[in-house]
Amino acid sequence: MSINTNESREDYLESILVIKREKGAVRSIDIANHFGYSRPSISRAVGLLRKDELVVVDDSGYIELTPKGMEMAKGVYSRHRTLIRFLNKLGVSPETAEADACRIEHILSEESMDRIKAFVNAD
Repeated sequence: MSINTNESREDYLESILVIKREKGAVRSIDIANHFGYSRPSISRAVGLLRKDELVVVDDSGYIELTPKGMEMAKGVYSRHRTLIRFLNKLGVSPETAEADACRIEHILSEESMDRIKAFVNAD
């Protein structure tokens, strides 16, 4: 996955957040395993995230989101979770809802996202 788009950048940030919550720490190999990509591809992507000041990498290779990166990651993750709940309410299978939410989360307008969030939370 190239990191030349906002979509791929958001996917990487979201994956770092999710892996950190699951494992407590994140290294490049964890991201590679998450996506099924090669370590060199991940290293390049992490380098670009560092350049954009979205992550920092310590001397041991552990990756942490910066405050800016964390804000972006939480936003994407929130949209993702809300869209999954919305699609599930419509009767979409969990597998399809997960895959569709991954694609939709990057292109949906804030107005539409706000309305979906209100709908999902109306219960």
